[in-house]
Amino acid sequence: MEKQATFRLWRGDASGGAFQDYTIDVDEGMVVIDAVHLIQGTKAHDLAVRWNCKAGKCGSCSAEINGTPGLMCMTRLIDLPLDRPVVVKPLLTFPIIKDLTTDVSWNYGTKKEIKAFSPMSAHGAGKTWLAMQSDVDRVQEFRKCIECFCCQDVCHVLRQHHLFESFIGPRFLLYTAALEMHPFDGGDRLSELKNDYGIGYCNIGKCCTKVCPEEIKITDNAIIPLKERVADRFYDPVQWIIRTIIKILFHVKHNPA
Repeated sequence: MEKQATFRLWRGDASGGAFQDYTIDVDEGMVVIDAVHLIQGTKAHDLAVRWNCKAGKCGSCSAEINGTPGLMCMTRLIDLPLDRPVVVKPLLTFPIIKDLTTDVSWNYGTKKEIKAFSPMSAHGAGKTWLAMQSDVDRVQEFRKCIECFCCQDVCHVLRQHHLFESFIGPRFLLYTAALEMHPFDGGDRLSELKNDYGIGYCNIGKCCTKVCPEEIKITDNAIIPLKERVADRFYDPVQWIIRTIIKILFHVKHNPA
């Protein structure tokens, strides 16, 4: 059954802008991107909005809907209070291009800076690669990320403090975890996590987990385990003593008097 609803969309560009209200007929089967497209087609032909799959898998149509980052294609109107305007604005953490579109290119540049997958040596031809099923399952969750960057948008380190030069954000801590916890990866990124990726800035508030449309437990399953690895490597005195003893024994073994 059709009813009228008002959508308050942000209109403007990097130089400034304002919200503008549009009232349209909607039905209970629509999602927010349907309403935005209807407004674009009938009332605001120059409205800029990014979208692609309309199936919740490309991450293109992320925006802030009633103050919460989410996917416009997965936010159903039936779940929103239509007795007041539905407020749709672009992700505020990133520079605005026009209307509901933002420049998220910083994220792609950041991803390139992370140390790539480094396959472990099979230690000789004909050797078999073995992995526990639990280790395989562990990283599968991280592969669900669609890079909508809602977690980046809501992270206070980026959103409020703008530490883009020293913090990679929850999306790429998740990406790093997928590499670090991969059973066949031989790379070591703990030094980078501590010094370059800024993992210490994260206060594990779980805001990134809350807005993830794929329901990935970013904080519990990725960021906290990475923090523990960094703490063990650089701040645990027992681990430091053990590593020192191993180095001494190795030196003695290979450099006999």
